[in-house]
Amino acid sequence: MRILLTGNLGYVGPVVAAHLRTAIPAAWLVGLDVGFFANCLTTPLASPERHLDCHYFADVRRVPDDLLRGIDAVIHLAAISNDPMGNTFENVTMDVNSAASLALARKARAAGARAFAYASSCSVYGFAEDGARNEDSSLNPLTAYARSKVATEEGLKAIAGPDFLVTCLRFATACGFSPRLRLDLVLNDFVASALALKRIDILSDGTPWRPLINVSDMARALEWALTRSRAAGGDYLIVNAGSSRWNYQVRDLARAVQRVMPDVQVNINPNAQPDKRSYRVDFARFERLAPSHQPVRELEESIREIKTGLENVGFADPDFRNSRLIRLKVLSALRADGLLTEDLYWK
Repeated sequence: MRILLTGNLGYVGPVVAAHLRTAIPAAWLVGLDVGFFANCLTTPLASPERHLDCHYFADVRRVPDDLLRGIDAVIHLAAISNDPMGNTFENVTMDVNSAASLALARKARAAGARAFAYASSCSVYGFAEDGARNEDSSLNPLTAYARSKVATEEGLKAIAGPDFLVTCLRFATACGFSPRLRLDLVLNDFVASALALKRIDILSDGTPWRPLINVSDMARALEWALTRSRAAGGDYLIVNAGSSRWNYQVRDLARAVQRVMPDVQVNINPNAQPDKRSYRVDFARFERLAPSHQPVRELEESIREIKTGLENVGFADPDFRNSRLIRLKVLSALRADGLLTEDLYWK
């Protein structure tokens, strides 16, 4: 099996590559990434790209047709990957996350690929205080990032077919350690703040809901998406990927970090304006379709994993929110150094 993994030089990609190397050891793994975050390593060990058979440095908006020749399946992670980046580069976000994604899917199908696993997001639900959202619930995308995910899901439906199974995994918010850790994600931020500052400052009143998933469990879900049968969801499938046990209020995440690091102070702002991003998610469809690929990681286990990983690289930066561990800061620095165009192409 020849698998193309896009976005492999990001946060989730290295974990997926390592998982696939173990889960499907005979697979030929091809990475494709533009390289914005290639040097954002948070591991003292060997390069995570050792798990790949080859890697191409290429912009997902400019994928050559012949790169897909012989590819059996695609895991598509490459994206402008959070709300701050999406808000800063709104037009690029739609171009990369939607137009380029759909073009890649068309090329993959034309080249003979049989499966396309797309990393979508539960952020498409936006604000939903009246119960857990399932795949048939109305959508309320509040940001450019979320809107780009909705547009791509809609476009992929027309590309799917009996010979090209498309799976849109609406992932919960990612967390957990990675060889290219991001600290612009809620749980990762809380652990970093606890280590560097000995406190966690919650800017909201702490009540917003977030579903979470460890990156290693994301990798398990993506493996399933590549190998599922047509009977498990049909030609085109949208499924929430995560666990109903992992729907947490933000304040509960901070307190979980405090249980692991008892000397940490948690500050909540009771007078904050309501956070418009609050939603719980129902993962029953994923549980039914993928019983052997359900999330297995626990919350406090994930917290300890992030803590240990950061300690292993000597993390102690009180100004980490302005560091290369924040993806928008990396892009802004590359722009300031004249290395990227305003459309985020390498100069």
